Amino acid sequence: MRNNKFIRGLVTAHWIGLVTLLAAGPIAQAQSPASAPAVTALHCGHLLDPVAGKLLGATTIVVAGKRVQEVQSGTTTPPGAAEIDLGDQTCLPGLIDSHTHLTEQTSPTLYVDQFRWNIADYAVRSTVYARRTLLAGFTTVRNVGDRANESVALRNAINAGLLPGPRIFTAGVAIGSTGGHADPTDGYRADLAGDPGPNVGIINSPDDAVKAVREHYKVGDDLIKIMPSGGVLDESASGDNAQLTLEEIRAVVSTAHDYGFTVAAHAHGAEAIRRAVLGGVDSIEHGTFMDAEDMKLMVEHGTWYVPTIIAGDFVARQSKVPGYYPPQVAAKAAAIGPLILGTASRAYKAHVKIAFGTDAAVYPHGQNAHEFELMVQAGMPPVFALQAATINAAQLLKRDKDLGSVAPGKLADVVAVPGDPTADISRMLNVTFVMKDGVVYKLKGTPVDTGL
Repeated sequence: MRNNKFIRGLVTAHWIGLVTLLAAGPIAQAQSPASAPAVTALHCGHLLDPVAGKLLGATTIVVAGKRVQEVQSGTTTPPGAAEIDLGDQTCLPGLIDSHTHLTEQTSPTLYVDQFRWNIADYAVRSTVYARRTLLAGFTTVRNVGDRANESVALRNAINAGLLPGPRIFTAGVAIGSTGGHADPTDGYRADLAGDPGPNVGIINSPDDAVKAVREHYKVGDDLIKIMPSGGVLDESASGDNAQLTLEEIRAVVSTAHDYGFTVAAHAHGAEAIRRAVLGGVDSIEHGTFMDAEDMKLMVEHGTWYVPTIIAGDFVARQSKVPGYYPPQVAAKAAAIGPLILGTASRAYKAHVKIAFGTDAAVYPHGQNAHEFELMVQAGMPPVFALQAATINAAQLLKRDKDLGSVAPGKLADVVAVPGDPTADISRMLNVTFVMKDGVVYKLKGTPVDTGL
């Protein structure tokens, strides 16, 4: 906990200094949250209703404080309300990315940086990645893995209004087995590797699993992430072997659910996916080698699927760049990365529940919306892809009472794009307006100074 306090202080000092520097130069101005009008009317050319799965015509969204007060057809302005005219643009609920890692980012020096950087370095950089994510239209994220719970400090700083970023639900460090995808010492020489245990997420029994979950509760995490299979970017040999027993998974899930946590499972291999679903996890992430039996089980159990197609696409391309990844990582990336799009296509046809997620950090932050294009390439209709990033993702988070659609009483998270994204999904790459909690962070394609 002392480390988290230090990181929060460092992040705050960094951001205050950055804002001071920016204030000296020209920047688009907007009213700060403290002076924002009590009521704002957003005039939208169209509004996506993800619950009904259709695009509405001209709509006025009336925002009072942090929440939506009214949604009215046509263009109307309550007396005394401020107006934001978005012309013929399409408004959508704030987007949700169900799979991010906001405290690091892909780089050919990533595997060396971990020996040079302190956790504070990751925390400071995360403030930049968080802002990029918000300005891309993603007002909420699940952060499903970090190095030392530093994403909690980022979450807390954003919630305290110290810096701009998406609403974060974080899993802290992932839970996995010795030598598995979650083991932070994979590839280390023996005298540096040590023997990580449940306090840093490494388990080797059901008892360890219970302790690891309780550690997450102790340090203030929001959900649990487990690694029941191998992965691509760690320095172990396999990307898909099963790495947690069914008993260990059940121990994690039952304990997590006791504490009100949902459980996300990184799983590439079919057997690991089967064990995770039978063990009661809430979502399967990546799911590369998911077979027909896995899909049937997921439909029966109501298990969500978060494909992260963009991550597979990115690592497959980077595996061809000499020296970008260590040799064993490049080999796994070349073998596994190209398969995720096909898996996502089959899962959609099998009626598996799908929520939008990208594995941000595996590719550069801020490019999240390319996932929409890949989902459509996989055969998903544009409206479905948009539902995956709004109402579906909100249901996965169990926050659909507040998020996922624009409706009276819900949080005032609204984004806008030019044109009709249900006809041309590439429109989602050009988010021109971002409002989160009733505060405007981007207007006419330009970031605004919120006074942070």
